Amino acid sequence: MEYLIEGKTGNWELVIGLEVHAQISANSKLFSGASTDWGADPNSQVELVDSGMPGALPVINKHCIDQAILTGISLNAQINKKSIFDRKNYFYPDLPQGYQISQFEFPIVGKGHLNIEIDGVEKSIGITRLHLEQDAGKSLHDQDIDNSFIDLNRSGCALMEIVSEPDMSSPSEAAEYVKKLRNILRFIGTCDGNMEKGNLRADVNVSVRRKGDELGTRCEIKNVNSIKFIQQAIEFEARRQVDLIEKGEKIIQETRLFDSNNLETRSMRGKEESHDYRYFPDPDLPPLVLNEEDIEKLRLKLPELPDQKKSRFIEEFGITAYDAEILVTEKYVSDFFEQIVEGRDSKIVISWITVELFSYLKRKNVSLEESKIGPEKISSLLDLIISNKISNRQAKEIFDEYLKSDVNADTFIEKKGLIQISNESEIEELVEKVLKENPKMLEQYKSGKDKLFGFFIGQVMKLSNGKANPKMVNETLKRKLSL
Repeated sequence: MEYLIEGKTGNWELVIGLEVHAQISANSKLFSGASTDWGADPNSQVELVDSGMPGALPVINKHCIDQAILTGISLNAQINKKSIFDRKNYFYPDLPQGYQISQFEFPIVGKGHLNIEIDGVEKSIGITRLHLEQDAGKSLHDQDIDNSFIDLNRSGCALMEIVSEPDMSSPSEAAEYVKKLRNILRFIGTCDGNMEKGNLRADVNVSVRRKGDELGTRCEIKNVNSIKFIQQAIEFEARRQVDLIEKGEKIIQETRLFDSNNLETRSMRGKEESHDYRYFPDPDLPPLVLNEEDIEKLRLKLPELPDQKKSRFIEEFGITAYDAEILVTEKYVSDFFEQIVEGRDSKIVISWITVELFSYLKRKNVSLEESKIGPEKISSLLDLIISNKISNRQAKEIFDEYLKSDVNADTFIEKKGLIQISNESEIEELVEKVLKENPKMLEQYKSGKDKLFGFFIGQVMKLSNGKANPKMVNETLKRKLSL
């Protein structure tokens, strides 16, 4: 469905491009051996290169190069056999070198694409490039009334900047693009995708135009670290630009910040162009030259990607495309499913994961990974349902309490006295007793009041304290009542 912004003078199209900064999963930084562990004491993970000490020379981290190549392959992108590291010159207090080692004209990864799906319609989003760069440090403004402090722990951490084409035309498309990209990075292990820690964040470029017109003047919203905020920032910025244009004012190309409390963007600074940064090749780093053999070795190491896993789940387990899409949204969830489904009915497994378990997690406001619920916890409960030791209804009733316990399902239901009666003779005995104790009801049923069948079911379940196997009760009653 076409997304248009309604203005006073007509409708406007939205044009969106994203620059996603993904911190590479690595034990050390891009050009030094300093640790990348999160949460360490300020300035405790800094080597000479990271602090901009004169004479300190960068030494490239091969693991980071491999991670960038793997990401490029997963984005259907061209891997450039020769790339160059440049110095991007700008002056921030938390950039001790006075420049950032980055890539500009010759990045490690060239053009590619990523497919997203909105309301069942697939759309290809172009990737312009992926380049490597080192992160800056962090300015701390809330530690003291009169002073700001600098923490350089993040300085020099390896970033992949993944730049899209301006192919997105709605906030939901931008959100889906970031979700899909983050999921791919997590599947292949090149970035943990944690947006709260800033390990994945986006610069959002927004412009508006009349349908068919040339691209409008864009504004960049800097460092947005939540998918929800990305959508909100786009919605506000697009409306702001439409209102200005319809008043006869011009859009100024600038960098803006998103205020998540007031749900608005605010001007930060005039937008720099590439010449403002005075890019030039870093004299301390020779061109990075790759060979086809090394690239192919990495290509063979690439794990199954979300779209491939989705197709396999549909074919191998006979599940719906909708269910498969839910399962591959998170690598942890898809791995969880695969560990449980082996040797079990996929429909039962899907139902218990996507309905019962996900509902529980939503109530607790935690992810599956955060919950620490292991696949064996769910597997042992499902085995009891499948073997008719407990009913599906019983399992649902005790589910929350069971998940909070530290025992397996067998021990739990034994302690609760919930083992289901599935012995044929015991079921038959219960049914005969109910029929014997309710002769009038039996007579009415046989005279045509079929709805009384439910009454008999209820009486048998009551007599067994809810432990009788409902399926067996149903079958036994039908047999007895037809005599």
